[in-house]
Order: sequence, then C-alpha cells, then structure tokens
Amino acid sequence: MMKRNIVLCLLVAGVLITGCSKKEEVQEPVPVEEDVPKEEAEAPEFVHTYPLTGVGTNDSIDQRAVAVMVNNHTKARPQSGLTKADIVYEMLAEGEVTRLLAVYQSEKPEQVGPIRSARDYYIELAKGLDCIYVCHGNSPDAESMLKQGYIDHLNGLYYDGTLFKRSSERKAPHNSYISFENIEKGAMEKGYNLTGAPASFVFLNKEEIKRLEGDSVTKVSINYGFPAYNTQFEYDVQQGKYKRYSNGEQTKEATTSVPVLVDNVLIIETAHRVIDKVGRRDIDLQSGGKGYLLQKGKVKEVEWINKDGRIVPVSNGVDVGLIPGKTWVNIIPNQPGLTKNVTLNAAGN
Repeated sequence: MMKRNIVLCLLVAGVLITGCSKKEEVQEPVPVEEDVPKEEAEAPEFVHTYPLTGVGTNDSIDQRAVAVMVNNHTKARPQSGLTKADIVYEMLAEGEVTRLLAVYQSEKPEQVGPIRSARDYYIELAKGLDCIYVCHGNSPDAESMLKQGYIDHLNGLYYDGTLFKRSSERKAPHNSYISFENIEKGAMEKGYNLTGAPASFVFLNKEEIKRLEGDSVTKVSINYGFPAYNTQFEYDVQQGKYKRYSNGEQTKEATTSVPVLVDNVLIIETAHRVIDKVGRRDIDLQSGGKGYLLQKGKVKEVEWINKDGRIVPVSNGVDVGLIPGKTWVNIIPNQPGLTKNVTLNAAGN
C-alpha cells in the first residue's frame, strides 16, 4: 500500500512539473525588434560627388561640362532645360536685356534653348569650367575668340538646321534649340573630348548647414534696369529651396511646367562698361568685389574672387561653402551696385 502511494505521488508530481513547464513556455515573452526612426537611419554612402552640385552619386562623374547660351528675351520664355543646369550665370548682354549661361555636368536635358549669341565674358566663364561652349551667333569680340580656338565650341551659325533646330512655334531669333544628343554628336565630329570633370567647388556638410548664420531673408529682387528683365527669388520653406521669377512670373520648363528650384543664390557686383552703339558691354570678371549669398532663407555678405576662371564666394579669403544642389549666379553693375539694385525682404515684409 505504501509503495502504491509513493508511485501515485510521483505520478502527480510529474504531471505538475510537466504542466508548469508547458505554462512557462506559453507565457515566455517573444522579443520584438524596435523600428529605427527614419531620421536616425544611416544615409546611403556614395562613391562620388558631382563637382558643380556637391550631390553624391554612384555613377561616373568624369563627364565634361557643357555651357549653353540661353536666350532670356521675353519672347524666348519659358525656356527649355534650365531645371537640369548645375549652375546658371545671369548678366546683361546688351542694353538692359539679360542672357543666361546654363552649365550642365551632373544632368543632361533632352533639349536646351532658345539659344542666343556669344559674348566674350560668357566665354570666359565657360572656359573657367573647361566647358564645351554652345551658342548661336556672336559679338565681334566673341567671334575673334571662337575663331582663334580659345574654347571648344559649337556655333549655330554653322549648324543651323542640322545640329540646331528651329521651332515653328516662335519667331527667329528666339527659336533656335539643340538636343543634348546633338551637342555630343557635334562635339565628337569636331574631335572634342567629352570626358574630364571640372574642378569642384567647396560644399557644406549636414552639420555645417545646420549652423548656417545670416539674416533672415525670404525674398530678393534684382533690378537690371528694365522690369521685364528684373529677377526675383523666393524661399520655399517646405522644399528648402528658392523659386525663381522673371518680372513676377515663375520660371518653369516650357513643355512640362516643372519649376526651376535653386539651393544657392549668389549675387555679385562688378564693373560694367558700354562699348558700342548697340549697347554691348565689357564686364569685369577678374577684379573681385562684394556679393550676397542666399542659402536656406538666410543671407550673408561675402566677397567674390576669380579663382582659375571660376567665380567663388569668399569670406576673409576663405572659400564659403555652397549647399549641395543647384546654384544661380546673378552679376550686376557695381554702379549703383548691390545696395541700390538688390532688395532683400524678411518674412512677412
């Protein structure tokens, strides 16, 4: 009888132990992986950085830059290809009419234009970035430089109807266009090298961008002497970029209506001199001078220098870093200069 009780107790104990084990297994907590906040997720590592935008990429950056003379006459708007430009230089061509030099290296637009004639100082800027220069026509000074082979170039005067195409939607001289495919085709036919990236500008990193200093400015207006060619930039807080306007009308792509958005706006003053009856000018791009640099809704006073043919903003002799992205450079006469021809407006003004 005692033996039977002992066996019975052992069986009961075994059941209890087994039950407890199963219960513990069921109640054992399952580890849950915590989601990593998006802002803490590591940014992708890029192998290269485009020299004119500071934007990272895993693609090759060895392609040569191309600079195109883009018409900014009221009858030439809206233009094609400006949203793809790494840098755009805007200054007076003749009288109070401005013209644009659009520089492409990180992106290739399908079509660029309308294209207009060359000026010597635009050629100098293109040369400083070792660009292939694209124009349609030329001033006497520019013609001399092009004929002497100062810069690799394609001139629509000699390729009208072949590499350069006329649009039936506009009247000459505001209807000349070229595709990037034809730019590369023409360059290869002339034996120009299509590789060789330009020297890089200095760009800010994320921490430096967070520490940006300057007065709050959300709008800037640049007076070129005639309302149709006055330029405005307005900072869009949500996009963190500047929208561009000509005489109050936003700059957009002709076919897609995609707006031009800019990360850096550099405005510099320098000596201008009228040299003929047509109103063509000589513009000093060598001596340096004063400027404003607008970034992330702030403005700072800078100096500009010509460093190996490139317009560079500096402070106390040191290069001022650019925000990675697109840059627009407006060059205005130093008489009357920045304080008279540039209006800066803070938020709410």
